[in-house]
Amino acid sequence: MTARVRTLLAMVAAALLLAGCTSGPEETGGRVTLEFQSLAWQKESVDATKQLVEEWNATHPDVQVRYVQGSWDSVHDQLLTAFEGGEAPDIIHDASDDLADFAYGGYLADLRAYLPARLKADIPRRSWETATFGDGIYGVPFLQEPRVLIADAKRLKEAGVRVPTPERPWSWEEFRAAAARLTDRAKGRYGVAWPLKEPVSATLNLSLSTGGKMFHRGADGKVTIRFGAADAVMPRTVHDQVNFDHSASSTTLGMGGSDTLPGFFAGKYAMVPLGFSYRQQIVQQAPKGFDWQVLPAPAGADGLTQGVSPQTLSVAQDSAHKKEAAEFIDFLLRPRNMVRLALGDWMLPTGTRALKDPALHTTDNDWATGTALATHLRPAPAQSVRGYPEWKDKVATPALQEYYSGAIDLPELRHRLVEDGNLVLARYQR
Repeated sequence: MTARVRTLLAMVAAALLLAGCTSGPEETGGRVTLEFQSLAWQKESVDATKQLVEEWNATHPDVQVRYVQGSWDSVHDQLLTAFEGGEAPDIIHDASDDLADFAYGGYLADLRAYLPARLKADIPRRSWETATFGDGIYGVPFLQEPRVLIADAKRLKEAGVRVPTPERPWSWEEFRAAAARLTDRAKGRYGVAWPLKEPVSATLNLSLSTGGKMFHRGADGKVTIRFGAADAVMPRTVHDQVNFDHSASSTTLGMGGSDTLPGFFAGKYAMVPLGFSYRQQIVQQAPKGFDWQVLPAPAGADGLTQGVSPQTLSVAQDSAHKKEAAEFIDFLLRPRNMVRLALGDWMLPTGTRALKDPALHTTDNDWATGTALATHLRPAPAQSVRGYPEWKDKVATPALQEYYSGAIDLPELRHRLVEDGNLVLARYQR
């Protein structure tokens, strides 16, 4: 056997092996199978998502969707591994603040050519901005939640404090005064519990109400960090409640939101700032007869404005069926379907038609209070900042934790966020 024949046989064998390993419509009689990795985790949310997948599959025999369960706890690293290994799912559920590196890294498809006009028009521009990087759109924002105050209604009534509404919210000064009035140190009862185990997102997003921005993009496209008076209002309020007023519990600073609920139910804390979706846990866990209500977060110079990082649906750049994947996303996010997903996750839809659904305007479980805040939601300040994850983990989180606990003062916080932070961002913007 000549060397040329041996080479030809080897090439044929390799081609046959590759053909045997390749997935796609050839193996399924022309049927396309899409993998959809969902991060839904609450039972109602998982059920709603799986039902919609089943409804799609029943009416689209040539394009079937396979549901894959993911986890919020590990999604970034898991997706990075999948992208690098060429094994990413076709349709990816994530959050907009996790997309920047994937979008700039070329792992996600630019959806502008695939999105139908209906979907483009239904979701407001401010929401699209959360998934826009450079000139491309790399995710469809579909669920969002404002941060609100979950309050013990009985304690509010006993203290005689004015109950804020979306039409007449508290200022940050009024919030601080109300927390002090709701505090009874002799009985170990605090006006507020700040669960700030992950302090960066809450600080940045709530600071938008006072005009805080922190990240500033120059004419050259590069981002720098500045920490001015407007940025300091929210963090200084928390710091002073913990260290001067003693109206906020220092022990909750290292807690997650769920960790504060037992103390809230026991009357230890009158208010807890939480995401709107925490209402589900409260409904499930609150003792019988416990009277709670949703209050809007405090307002500043820019009113009730706050930042959000919506949940998103993206398509992998390596997907061989981007058009079909986008069609499934369009189906999943039809107004009525978007409402089903929102109700399952106890969150708000981004779509304007879905937001008008009567189910989201009922007083039951204070849906109406949260829905009234939807027009005040804006992209989180760090949405498109490269290097933000490192700044958050290595600089901002420890600095804010130390400031809130009283270990460092405001000038030191500013120095670390700005000076150390800009060194981090500079490495990503060379």
